[in-house]
Amino acid sequence: MSFLFATPEDTMAFGRALGASLRAGDLVLLAGPLGAGKTTLTRGIADGLGVGGRVSSPTFVLARVHPAGTAGVPLVHVDAYRLGGDLSQLDDLDLDTDLERSAVVVEWGEGTADRLSDDYLVVRLDRRDDDVRVVELEPHGTWAARRLVSV
Repeated sequence: MSFLFATPEDTMAFGRALGASLRAGDLVLLAGPLGAGKTTLTRGIADGLGVGGRVSSPTFVLARVHPAGTAGVPLVHVDAYRLGGDLSQLDDLDLDTDLERSAVVVEWGEGTADRLSDDYLVVRLDRRDDDVRVVELEPHGTWAARRLVSV
């Protein structure tokens, strides 16, 4: 499933729709180059979940927990970029425990955080030369049977 978004606001709106569909135990992995819109998408997901607090890239702290809001599901936002594939550091974050009671979104998580669960959604983002974002969804495990976001 593939989408094109002309503006960051379109990416946010898509994130809101995705966030509104998330529940505790959901794992979403964001893949794409710098500037593709991973953090913008996560801001939309947070809005869709109704979580509190400012959503910014957790590059230097690795993970931020946003308390449950209107949907009753906390958001754990992780940036695995600095881990450089070091799975021991990922284990130190104890994400498998967070995954039981939260929606977990991991930027740069493909190839590392996908081992947390057999059930996850990969969202691939790319930014074309004309600034249009190309978003592709790749469901794994039970995500394959779920109704994915439509825009």
